[in-house]
Amino acid sequence: MDFNSPKLIADELMTLIEHSDHIVAFTGAGISTESGIPDFRSPKGLWAQMEPIMFDDFISSEETRLEDWRRRFIQNEEFSKSVPNEGHKALVRLQKRGKLSCTITQNIDGLHQRSGLPTDRIIEIHGNGTFATCLDCHAVMTLVEAEHHIKAHGTSPTCPHCGGLVKTAIINFGQAMPEEEMRQAMHQAGDCDLFIVLGSSLVVYPAAGLPQIAKQHGARLVIINRDPTPLDELADISIQHEIGDIMQYIA
Repeated sequence: MDFNSPKLIADELMTLIEHSDHIVAFTGAGISTESGIPDFRSPKGLWAQMEPIMFDDFISSEETRLEDWRRRFIQNEEFSKSVPNEGHKALVRLQKRGKLSCTITQNIDGLHQRSGLPTDRIIEIHGNGTFATCLDCHAVMTLVEAEHHIKAHGTSPTCPHCGGLVKTAIINFGQAMPEEEMRQAMHQAGDCDLFIVLGSSLVVYPAAGLPQIAKQHGARLVIINRDPTPLDELADISIQHEIGDIMQYIA
């Protein structure tokens, strides 16, 4: 196998796909960077340049809430300029063929939805940064509404329904992982026959444990990531390559 040939890599992956009936994709920051979204956790990323905001600090401090909103608006500007790439589009093709059961994502940019994947086939284990929710009643607020409130009143937004604090619908540092989404993700990982990792470094737990669950239950494991991961030796196919270069050939 010539691992410098995206087409040959894709052919081997397609062989696994054709012999699989219940595929789960697991995506990380690497698939989004190919759409122009910065990896905010990278050494030069936004979170490396400033202290991360902890969930408890968001709850307790109005100054911290306003700083969190400032960062999220910057982040959302990056999201709005991006478009789904070949990696995203390949997953849509697999879903339409009935091969892809679901996509579990660590990303918060909403690109999977924009690519055409049905919302009910996406499990967002780190939340979504393209809208906000009330921390008490879970009512949805758009980021435009949140920004208008801050500009008009100089204070962080609160829920018009119950008065609770409103925050972008992501999981902050120190915030508990969403129980239902993690339950669904673990179930899907344990029930699939092929688990495809696209662009995750597989170092952030508990999410990084999902490929291990898949392997423990007999699934084949494919990892495509620009850099090596701690689980490469566990994989049936492990490739350090650009995702789009390979996935463009996946029909």
